[in-house]
Amino acid sequence: MTLLPRLSSRLGARVRPVALGLATLLATASALAQSPVAVATSGPSPAYLAAHARWKASLDAFEKADKAALPAEGGVLFVGSSTVRMWTNLAQDFRNWPVVINRGFGGSTMADCSLFVRDLVLRYKPSHVLVYAGDNDLAEGRTPFQVLEDFALFVNTVQNELPDTRISYISIKPSPSRAHLLPKIRETNDIIAAYLRTQAKSDFIDIFNPMLGADGQPRPELFLPDRLHMTEAGYRVWHSVIAGQVQPAAGSQTAMPAPAAPAAAAVSGVATGATVQAGSLATASRPR
Repeated sequence: MTLLPRLSSRLGARVRPVALGLATLLATASALAQSPVAVATSGPSPAYLAAHARWKASLDAFEKADKAALPAEGGVLFVGSSTVRMWTNLAQDFRNWPVVINRGFGGSTMADCSLFVRDLVLRYKPSHVLVYAGDNDLAEGRTPFQVLEDFALFVNTVQNELPDTRISYISIKPSPSRAHLLPKIRETNDIIAAYLRTQAKSDFIDIFNPMLGADGQPRPELFLPDRLHMTEAGYRVWHSVIAGQVQPAAGSQTAMPAPAAPAAAAVSGVATGATVQAGSLATASRPR
């Protein structure tokens, strides 16, 4: 499983699609091999127990909130790292969606999200899941392919339990503090987008490119002084891109892909071929 990442970094443009195809096949096989359908387990794994101890405070807070008011089924659920957790106006920003659930926690990883998929996703029976995770994995030394493996396992678990639920992956953002990781971030985004092209009811939402300036570098006004987390302007970009990609279906709680924008005036960025208007990225105001 370690051969593909080394090879893919050395491949030229003509053979890169082959590497992406191999990554997709291996990730899918890995997810199937580790899925609860394929493997019977007698209890929580050591990895789950370790992660649970690390994130106990966050998990306890979610449980307490659920006891106070359990979200209705069929909602739209955001799960992932601190970028999701710090989106404090998430439900208000997407107030046209009947039920919006925020299950972002700490500096979590894609590996954590996969381990907690039952605790933080399946229990709510959402109609749509949007995932943002992966950059902390890379910062901790994991490879793009390892991020893909964990995401594929996450997807497989959701698809097995909730076959009608749509899954969207929000691409890893180009944080200035992690500029040294940009090549790995691009590679991770590429292979996850390729993987999602093989999956039904899924989308790849590109927020990476809209967060770059004309010089190809991360736009500084979109980031806090830590150069990692986002400002209000950063969340406005995210809201514009996501709202352009996902819209609630009329008369239901289900969020559906937005219609594709005209190609001449759009920024391409989703694995399903849908697009969002380029002009809206800088000018859209975040609803209150």
